[in-house]
Amino acid sequence: MLGEEEWWALREPIESGWLTQGPKVAAFEKAFAARHGARHALACSSCTTALHLILAALDIGPGDEVLVPAFTWVATANAVIYCGATPVLVDVDPRTFNLDPADLKDRLSSRTRAIIAVHLFGLCADIDAIAALAPGVLILEDAACAAGSSYKGQWAGSLGRAAAFSFHPRKSITTGEGGMVTTNDDALAERIAKLRNHGASISDEQRHYGPRPYILPDFDMLGFNYRMTDLQGAIGLVQLGKLDRYIDERAKWAEYYRRELADLTWLRTPEVPGNSRHGWQAFTCFVDETKAPRTRNEIMDALEKRGIATRPGTHAIHMLGYYRQRFGLSPEHFPGARDCDRQSMSIPLHNRMSADDYAYVAAALHAID
Repeated sequence: MLGEEEWWALREPIESGWLTQGPKVAAFEKAFAARHGARHALACSSCTTALHLILAALDIGPGDEVLVPAFTWVATANAVIYCGATPVLVDVDPRTFNLDPADLKDRLSSRTRAIIAVHLFGLCADIDAIAALAPGVLILEDAACAAGSSYKGQWAGSLGRAAAFSFHPRKSITTGEGGMVTTNDDALAERIAKLRNHGASISDEQRHYGPRPYILPDFDMLGFNYRMTDLQGAIGLVQLGKLDRYIDERAKWAEYYRRELADLTWLRTPEVPGNSRHGWQAFTCFVDETKAPRTRNEIMDALEKRGIATRPGTHAIHMLGYYRQRFGLSPEHFPGARDCDRQSMSIPLHNRMSADDYAYVAAALHAID
């Protein structure tokens, strides 16, 4: 949710003339790292580029396999293919929408280099169960939805070797577009910092504030242009200061939904583990069509007619055209992800809603017949 504070935050980088990655980005990175218990945070242009940077910095490439949940946004798997590696899909648990550890073991092979654990909708994946089943395998976090989330007292972004966050407008805090890598690995952070800036030996900020600002940096690796602008960094700093208030407010109304909708036997609302903090990027339910009076799509249509916007939680990777054709997959290959694709439904939960709005949504769901 953007407002006047974000508007005024843009003034300093505009007046200073420093519009690309610079001091505001550096300040945002420092604050974000501190908030998520990580030694390093490196801002970039999106969560997709954050994932790509992590994989590239780890030299994951042709011949390598990376395990990815079958129910997630397509970018999680795409980033693996960008590196020439192979995404190996793992089914998900429809109760949590996250990677199902029970399906993980059978997907491991001698070529497995990493597992991308997605914290979908703000609920952290079961990292301990994943680590126990895959000892020695790198765990990476797709924390696109999980700013401010935690798992057993440890913040998302500090649970694996590295994590990727999103600041897309649908996330809890936004910079319009934008992403962040967090890691406690000093060498990995240094390599990512270079890769996001064309592979330059030093950043523009270091060069301009250094003793010889007119000398161009050396380039000793093939990099990318994945930088964040200082305009985004300025907005991100303001947004980060609101993160906990946003999550607390969403948590209050998520509990309201859970309480008010508990009598709908056909609608399973999100689980909230007692030892973790849900980030509530979305309130995503599961429509049990064996009990529901209508199909999920018919329910969404009925709500739309009453002015209530809904959407499927996300998609099953193996049911998308590119992956279906490339790997010869059918919906039945990953039944948990298939059911989540067909029966998940996100209902409104955001910081501009009033108590009357939430009551209206709950009443509309009760009126479905």
